[in-house]
Amino acid sequence: MNRFSLAALCLLGVISARAAGAVSPAAPAAPQPPPAQAAAPVPGAYAGADTCVVCHESEGNSLKSTPHGEGKNPRTPAAAHGCESCHGPGQAHVDDDAKGHIVKFAQTTPAATNETCLGCHNRGVHAGWEGSTHERRNLSCITCHSVHNPTATAHQLVKATETQLCATCHRLQVAKTERAVAHMPVREGKMSCSSCHNPHGSITNVKALKVGTSVNETCYKCHAEMRGPTLWEHAPVRENCTTCHDPHGSSNDRMLAVRMPMLCQRCHIATKHPASIYDNNAITVNKSNRMFGRSCMNCHQNIHGSNHPSGQFFMR
Repeated sequence: MNRFSLAALCLLGVISARAAGAVSPAAPAAPQPPPAQAAAPVPGAYAGADTCVVCHESEGNSLKSTPHGEGKNPRTPAAAHGCESCHGPGQAHVDDDAKGHIVKFAQTTPAATNETCLGCHNRGVHAGWEGSTHERRNLSCITCHSVHNPTATAHQLVKATETQLCATCHRLQVAKTERAVAHMPVREGKMSCSSCHNPHGSITNVKALKVGTSVNETCYKCHAEMRGPTLWEHAPVRENCTTCHDPHGSSNDRMLAVRMPMLCQRCHIATKHPASIYDNNAITVNKSNRMFGRSCMNCHQNIHGSNHPSGQFFMR
């Protein structure tokens, strides 16, 4: 009996061991490495400015003498990704035979070009660009400025002077500054268009004017003696200087929009003095003293306003 019991126990142990081996999972096989493949261009990878200048050497050299090339200024492209700060990551452009995958501003829309420039130039005088007249007319930054090939050093303009640049669109206004009688001192170099206007747009004023919230406030920047207040105010003076003056230039004295007395008679047609318009007959036959010299201002000298108690007619 002991022999048979011992044999049964051994047989039971063998069966249990085989059953346990059948249930246990097999050890996993070691992973095999994938077959080697050529490395594809990584989207968004930067090649570096040193790689760009291998082909675009002239463009790279042109930046060295401009604010865009000042690496010490953290707000410049040179302090970030260099050429690729504006043109986008260029590794795909380097690897692609078709030379694609790069921003070419000459081929982009004005809105896309402006979006790139406004990434940095969005403060100070540029803050009013969105919604400005030039932006609504579908102009882009490269219409007036050139990053790589500027003609003028100041502001990297595409024309030699600011006046020449503005004249490409605003020919009438620039032509008025050439008037022989009275004009803004633009051609003498004492002023420029940007002395009064902000070409990037104005947030608070009309006509892209830089100062204040009205035309008059811009004029008062230089003509402070006309500001007032006065005891007796002249309505058109108080409302808008351009009611009587042409701010760019005129063939009349003092840049008047119309020669006096016709200027005054645009409003004063039926009061005090005779209501007839001063015409050729008044000059040749009657020899009216209101047709020569300072005309109405021979008597009404303080036409911009009077502080005299008896100055309601601006004669004192």
